[in-house]
Order: sequence, then C-alpha cells, then structure tokens
Amino acid sequence: MKIYSPDREWPPEYREVIEQLKTITDPVTGGDVLDSGVIAGLEVNGETLRIWLRFESHAEYNLIGESAIAYSKIIGDIMERFALVKFQNVYVYDLGNNIVGVFENKKYKPGI
Repeated sequence: MKIYSPDREWPPEYREVIEQLKTITDPVTGGDVLDSGVIAGLEVNGETLRIWLRFESHAEYNLIGESAIAYSKIIGDIMERFALVKFQNVYVYDLGNNIVGVFENKKYKPGI
C-alpha cells in the first residue's frame, strides 16, 4: 500500500486513479474524498485496485451510525468508477485491513 499524500510523486497508473477519486464526493464534508482525508492509501497492480479508507468498521456503528452510510456511499462510488471500467478486481479496506467492499471479475461464462 502507498500512503496517500497529495504532494507525493505518483506513477502514471496511480495518477489516473487519483484523478477519478477527485470526482467522488464525501457526503459528510461535501468535498472530494481525497481533500476530506477519507483515502488512507492505495495500490494499483495490473488489473487490481486496492484502496484503504481512513476508518475502522465496527458492526455496532454500521447499524446506527451516519458515518457508515457515508462510507457505504463512498464504497459504492469507488466500485462504480473502477470495477470493470478500469480494473477486473477492486478491493476496499478499512484501517484494520478488513475488506469492506469487493468486486472480483470471475469471468463468468453462461452455460459453463
């Protein structure tokens, strides 16, 4: 994982992802997820994207917390921007390295 920092020198494949992340709005702050500090780190490896969000998931917060709703929206927006569009596999993690969002293209073929 590369820790996200706006002034870091990023390889081209990371810059493309970062430009797309700038278009995802943080519903809590109204700014983009990069400026609001939601993105902790990312990893681009061929057909796989991994993104770490700056939160820890806890079942009790997910049942009652507004932040959980905001993070769910962000995770959904990440999947919409990247899954199958740019990457075959997209994983979103919390700071505890728990998967909170996953898309894996299993290359499903009907009739097999």
